[in-house]
Amino acid sequence: MKKYLLFDLDGTLTDSGAGIINCVKYALEQMDYPVPDTAVLRRFIGPPLAESFTELCGMTHTQALQAVEKYRYRFSDTGMYENTVYPGVIQMLSELDGAGKTIALATSKPYVYTIKILERFGLKKYF
Repeated sequence: MKKYLLFDLDGTLTDSGAGIINCVKYALEQMDYPVPDTAVLRRFIGPPLAESFTELCGMTHTQALQAVEKYRYRFSDTGMYENTVYPGVIQMLSELDGAGKTIALATSKPYVYTIKILERFGLKKYF
């Protein structure tokens, strides 16, 4: 059995789709860019934001960085909490922790947001 376990946050432990999509929409609206359909918006979940704004919305690198700023403005007080822990995750983490496993987290999300999300949803004690 493995001693060290590595988990991703978004899409593995939590369903962060609503918050990410709502923040992308907000950023695009603030920059007067058209909001694409849901299928395109869902592609923002996971990859780095600046790359997604460039590749999916046709922004320049500078515009993409501005969009990320607008995204994070909304994300920092609202979007990060438009999130839910998948059923069974807390029980699984508790059992792994109780079995003496070392549990680690990998995410491209900035550390400050990651800690707040883990605290809000009762996951921080496992990492």
